[in-house]
Amino acid sequence: MTATPAPEAAADARPRVLLLFGGRSSEHPISCVTAAGVLHAADRQRWDVVPVGVARSGLWSHDELDVASFRLDGDALPEVPEPEAPVSLRALPDGTVELTAADGSSLGPVDVVFPLLHGPWGEDGTLQGMFESLGLPYVGCGVLASAVGMDKHFMKVAFQAAGLEVGPWETITARDWARDPEAALARAGALAYPLFVKPARAGSSFGITRVTEPAGLRAAVEEARRFDPKVVVEAGIVGREIECAVLDGHGAAAPRASLPGEIVVAHDEGETQFYDFESKYQDTGSTQLSCPAELPEEEIERLRALAIRAFEAVDGSGLGRCDFFFTPDGRWVVNEINTMPGFTPISMYPAMWERTGLSYDDLISELLDLALERGVGLH
Repeated sequence: MTATPAPEAAADARPRVLLLFGGRSSEHPISCVTAAGVLHAADRQRWDVVPVGVARSGLWSHDELDVASFRLDGDALPEVPEPEAPVSLRALPDGTVELTAADGSSLGPVDVVFPLLHGPWGEDGTLQGMFESLGLPYVGCGVLASAVGMDKHFMKVAFQAAGLEVGPWETITARDWARDPEAALARAGALAYPLFVKPARAGSSFGITRVTEPAGLRAAVEEARRFDPKVVVEAGIVGREIECAVLDGHGAAAPRASLPGEIVVAHDEGETQFYDFESKYQDTGSTQLSCPAELPEEEIERLRALAIRAFEAVDGSGLGRCDFFFTPDGRWVVNEINTMPGFTPISMYPAMWERTGLSYDDLISELLDLALERGVGLH
């Protein structure tokens, strides 16, 4: 906590930002590193930032957090320690919200939350629902968009309803697997190989397996089920993987789309590799960002329009990163939307906006401004 200001400086007009990170999902370490990046880049003349980590248990920790030291290239992945004295949020009768200590004492008001939690119990609408119930503005998508954007099955349904092209897929629910796993495997195995078997509600490439023949499908489903009992099996799409960052508009203005980016994953000759966890976050020498992606100008503008349509298809707000395949015959096939993309130093979302003309620190301020402007509730 910061020291009590002198009387002449007591009227601090800076909004107080709760920077929330960590969480219960498998993406806990990514969230920690994202928080380190945002904490370093946030404009302290505009924002009073208070970091709070969510331990694996779900308890919130404020004291003894060395956020700046969080990295993914060390000997161990970063982790929020289990707090001895957990903190929490409390709504007051006057409509304000404050951070409170374990003994009930106030740790000061909170004006807006930047929830940097990825995956379940953070990016899936659960946390957003809590903020809504407290009347506390927060960065990013609302409850519905967060939930739909986290579930790869319902995400695809929403995209199809908006007229976007989606690749062939099958969903295997926990009930499907318990009742008749052979039928589920047969249904998924009828898709064109190679297949990508994914947890339906996870991210950062955890639990994803590329399957080239039927013999490997069962093990891939079991691996995905370690992260989520609901599994999505997708037919491989031949095409380039192109991403586009979307940033909400102010007021009634339309959302904005960045220049598209393309990640090129280097690999040994004869080896096939997809953009996995190591490529994304640890082996930075194996990946290179091309932004703007090498595309004809008309295709760039077409993709930007499609990214905005995908964002609006899930009722997005704040931000989202939309991922597409560009096929050899010129089709754009939407893969997914990420409603809370990473902000690590090598993350695609801030990098694409940087190359579109919006710096990292200005992007953070823009997202906080949008959150405060939107508020909470039905609008």
